[in-house]
Amino acid sequence: MPVKHSTTEDALRGHEIQPSAQRVAVADYVLHTNEHPSADLVWKRVRVEFPWISRATVYNTLNLFVEKGLLRRLTFAEDSVVFDPRTETHHHFIDDETGEITDVPWDKVQVCNIESLRGYRISDYQVVMHGTKKKR
Repeated sequence: MPVKHSTTEDALRGHEIQPSAQRVAVADYVLHTNEHPSADLVWKRVRVEFPWISRATVYNTLNLFVEKGLLRRLTFAEDSVVFDPRTETHHHFIDDETGEITDVPWDKVQVCNIESLRGYRISDYQVVMHGTKKKR
């Protein structure tokens, strides 16, 4: 099902981002995917419909989206940054066999004894679990 550009443009404007053609092309993919794509993956996916878009434009656009609160930048491993269109609090599961990242609802994981971390003011946290998905 194709995404309507006007919906994407409204989302960009709602975050005080001027919706240029390149930004709309990146947003059409990254805001409506279940993947947690790297910048290179976003570039590859967007080039299918927008072949002249540069890698630098994609990187700059993703960084702008993060700055404006439209995406979250996640670093799960050294030199491995991915982008998450879900900005509400949630956790992640990483499949060690496939590398697939799955969102885990916030209320499915309980973290205890945070208050025992004296001397720290915690502003945010998330749990990142590693393993393999069960075979059905």
